[in-house]
Amino acid sequence: MRPLDISIIGATGAVGTVLIKLLGASHIPVNRLRLLASSNSIGRQSTFRDEICFVESLGETDDIKTDIAFFSAGGAVSAKWGPLFAAQGALVIDNSNAFRMDPDVPLVLPQVNPSALAVRPRSGIVANPNCSTIQLVRALRPLVTAFDVHQIILTTYQAASGGGLIGIDELLSGTRTALDGGAGPSAERFPVPLAFNVIPQVGETAPEGVTLEERKLIQESRKILGMPHLQLTSTCVRVPVVNGHSEAIYIEFEEPVRLEQVHELLVKEPGVRLFADGIHEGYPTPRFLEDPADVHVGRVRVNPENPRGLWIWVVADNLQVGAALNALLIAQLAIANNVIGGT
Repeated sequence: MRPLDISIIGATGAVGTVLIKLLGASHIPVNRLRLLASSNSIGRQSTFRDEICFVESLGETDDIKTDIAFFSAGGAVSAKWGPLFAAQGALVIDNSNAFRMDPDVPLVLPQVNPSALAVRPRSGIVANPNCSTIQLVRALRPLVTAFDVHQIILTTYQAASGGGLIGIDELLSGTRTALDGGAGPSAERFPVPLAFNVIPQVGETAPEGVTLEERKLIQESRKILGMPHLQLTSTCVRVPVVNGHSEAIYIEFEEPVRLEQVHELLVKEPGVRLFADGIHEGYPTPRFLEDPADVHVGRVRVNPENPRGLWIWVVADNLQVGAALNALLIAQLAIANNVIGGT
């Protein structure tokens, strides 16, 4: 395969910076890497495979021809520029919510539905799922494949990095100010200050009271798993953690389940690290993840009041597993399936 021209749009953001590192460590041959962002980031630089790359302004470039375009600059940028890049022959891998439910755009989680990218999509665009959806579905896949599911109820505990670098800075600065006895800065990225707080709202709230993040979890899980009638409800909560999303998931099956069988299914699932007696002791927490490329599962237990109910605790690095790493895996899958133009 020839070396590829690759562009990263949103290269200076939280996901973009991680993606540059992961791409550099990958085996994907790169002819030219272009880093694109807003005009505020012009001239910033990043090291890629021992070379210095300078950030260019997306709005000021006339050259958008590339083989792969990774988008991590928000939905508005993706909606405007994604189709333009695709029209020039690029395979657009988009990390925003702009195209996920578009029937002409596959929503791809390579460990779960690789067949969704067996051929090049007509749109030229592939959607990367939401960070919370990725770790949820990867943990659910072996269970919903083996058992009939009645319903799923979950609560997410989402880190400040889900709000980008601004979200991290807002948490850290607010924490420092609070420790010094001050009132802290007003909230910009989050509805209220996050330091020493939890916020039961991630994304805009619809009139019926459901937030955008909660709606994403339902719609995207159904699309990826091919289960259009999956009953899933959630409460999404922002917590004062720098990075790493956690989820408490309750799955109710149609029939009773045995804990031993659940352990067997989870321990065999690629990329899932199970914490259980005799396997890995303890339970995962977002601050001390052993491998940021894995989905970590612990506190696995059958409901003693209902043998059809199962609780699991799932933790993952939302910038890697939940965004940049999955985007890179989509690119590798596309290359393997020969859906990159000219490969």
